Amino acid sequence: MTATTSPQDAATLSALALALVTQPRASLQELAKAIGVSKATLYRFCRTREQLVARLIAHSMDTMDHLLQQARLDEDDPIEALRRLTALQLEHRELAAFLTYYWKEADASLSDASAAAWDARMDAFFLRGQQQGVFRIDFSAAALTELWIAAFTGLADAERRGRVARAGLGTLLERAFLQGTLAETALE
Repeated sequence: MTATTSPQDAATLSALALALVTQPRASLQELAKAIGVSKATLYRFCRTREQLVARLIAHSMDTMDHLLQQARLDEDDPIEALRRLTALQLEHRELAAFLTYYWKEADASLSDASAAAWDARMDAFFLRGQQQGVFRIDFSAAALTELWIAAFTGLADAERRGRVARAGLGTLLERAFLQGTLAETALE
């Protein structure tokens, strides 16, 4: 939840994000029914589908940025920081699924500076881990960022579709990612 979004609005937005991913062509009335509110309530929240998508993109991006700050990637052991990031991201998997599904709209509304800042923070985290001998150095920090994002979004979507169990999803992501990126010396 971001500082400008109430807990109730955040819960509604998360439910709407998942409803839009599950039913991408749903009308506002169908979306309202899917999350258990009246169409009038949803209309007061957002008057058009376009407004709803724009609000969800802004909320999702703000939340992801806030989670990146909460993960404190520049503190502690890189493995612990990565576990924090994974756990925080999994708490908001609906928003990640929404951004994955609506990436074109999100990309269009995201400033180049904002995207670059997010990438730079993740890249700096992986570079720090490489410098400490935790992550392998034959992949660039940027490649590690992209691999983690791809693994996270892929597994979160697989869980949403029922292909991967929710229980242990963080551990699965950690193992799948780290066993391919840990430096040889870190495995000993």
